[in-house]
Amino acid sequence: MVPEPVTASTHAPASVGIQATPQQAWALASLIAGDASYRLGRWIGQKFQYPRPMDPPQITGTLPGRPAAVTLHGSDGRVATLCLDLDTSKALKHVVDADAAQLATMLRKAGVAFVEDFSPSGGRHLYIPLRERMDAAEARELVEALSLVATSLDPSPHQNITDGCIRVPGSAHKFGGHQTLITPLAQAYDVLRRRNSPGAIRSLKADLAPELTRNRARKARESKMVTAQRSATPWPITAAAGSEAPLRRIARTGLYDTARYKSPSEARMAVLSHFASCGWTREQVQNELGGQFCGLAGLYGTTSKQERLLPTEWAKAQAFTANRTAPKDTLRRVGEKTALINNTSPTELTGGASKRSPAAIHQLVNDLENIVFAVLDHRLQTRGRESLGLRLLMRGLLGYMRAMQTDVLDVGCRTLAVAMGKHHVTIARLLPILAKASDGILTKVADARHKAADVYVIQLPEHYQQLARELTWRKGQIHAVRPVFRALGDVAALIYEAIERGRHSPTTADLVRTTGISRNAVAIALADMESLAMIKRHGRHWKVATVNLINLAARLGVLDDYQAHISRNRRERAAWHAYLDRFRDGYVNELDLYDAERDEYWMPPGDESALWLAA
Repeated sequence: MVPEPVTASTHAPASVGIQATPQQAWALASLIAGDASYRLGRWIGQKFQYPRPMDPPQITGTLPGRPAAVTLHGSDGRVATLCLDLDTSKALKHVVDADAAQLATMLRKAGVAFVEDFSPSGGRHLYIPLRERMDAAEARELVEALSLVATSLDPSPHQNITDGCIRVPGSAHKFGGHQTLITPLAQAYDVLRRRNSPGAIRSLKADLAPELTRNRARKARESKMVTAQRSATPWPITAAAGSEAPLRRIARTGLYDTARYKSPSEARMAVLSHFASCGWTREQVQNELGGQFCGLAGLYGTTSKQERLLPTEWAKAQAFTANRTAPKDTLRRVGEKTALINNTSPTELTGGASKRSPAAIHQLVNDLENIVFAVLDHRLQTRGRESLGLRLLMRGLLGYMRAMQTDVLDVGCRTLAVAMGKHHVTIARLLPILAKASDGILTKVADARHKAADVYVIQLPEHYQQLARELTWRKGQIHAVRPVFRALGDVAALIYEAIERGRHSPTTADLVRTTGISRNAVAIALADMESLAMIKRHGRHWKVATVNLINLAARLGVLDDYQAHISRNRRERAAWHAYLDRFRDGYVNELDLYDAERDEYWMPPGDESALWLAA
């Protein structure tokens, strides 16, 4: 919804023009504050703070002579205004300006009116006045969700119910100057008097559904970890654990460790070399400089400097990473012709077998999909909750089979774990069960040894061939667990697949019958996906909405977990290979050495169907 244009309020003084003085702008303080008092700032040690006074001064029409901040929460713990603090201490000014523009666009799209100002230090404040005061917990949740959209947004003022405060328009700055209004004073006064209706805030929450879901999932994980620590129960460390990799932080915020990089040029080259080693192209990096890589763009200073230096620096980064890549023959010992270098290497045939053509593999996978949907899924449904993992694992194997154009698979458990969003121990447990329950479709033909994984053959048993020919191939492409369903769960993955690949738009009852999942679980998954605009209802029937699942996964924070999972696999493989090399010779290849920054994989943008194959 596009908000109606705001007209100048008749309550605004007639003498107020577009350029507001600090004294005039301070008149808005009482309309922003949670209560009628403010705090004066002063230096305490090396930090400028706004301590809580014994007798806080009341907000009047007189502008304080020192930096002053109003408190956000009232005595009832509720807030009258959502205050978004875009801080240059969290990102470069280039990123702050880009975040302010992005938030402004999002707020206008949701029909939310706001007031904006800027600081002499380059920071920005956005004020969202509320017609109905909001609970502190609800306000904190909403601001924390917005902080996932804007890198430079500091949610701490709304995270402290007793001392959360913010400098308002007109207030003096600690280094000189004043907080300056961007919104014309008459318009700002009108917005703060009219304020935003609950309907506009509900619209904003609907737009922030992925970020709200992401934060709730994070807090649930943290709660479980705390509970496990208190009960002395070991809690498995997942791929989501750990902070953001240093080079990714530089690319997003533009802030870097001056002890490691002496200048912005060195920091830029480190980031560009990282992207080059991860398979990015210059066009992909350039397209993101106005998006998620605002920090990298800010390190160039100006647009003209960026356009002049980026091609040269990218060429240097590619040359540098190419020189660090060892030739293939250095990965083997002298005299060894068939040593596998990792657990995803293609198995070499020993003779007596003919390789299937890509067309034959394509037809075989289509026939196997028919058998999986018609027979195997129903057979696995009797295994309870374990059936969800088994059914998705079978889909992952078929997807890998189609992508690699082979029916002989030696894919390792860790690679499958990335595709499934699970721990590799879980995959190792499910594979033998699936092989036994598949009725001859999946057969193990060789055990894992050294760096080679178990070898499986996927085939269509003779007793299923007639049925496969009689069934019509289904539209669409088979997937394991796409990144977005790492956050939504296996049930949602199967429900979405049933809607996406169904021959007709199914009803809720149809989904319960075809998937074998309980009606309550189906209803919860449908509600979650509908709130994220992944599916939509037409009468009693469900259809897939036109939403980019990769972008949605990024907003849910899943891609960070996904990339961390890939990086963890690389470290564990390197450790295992180093252990095996102790029994061979003294040579250690450079690629076996782990570097905390270089080896943090960052997936380049591309087709989501091939994402997990890079693991």
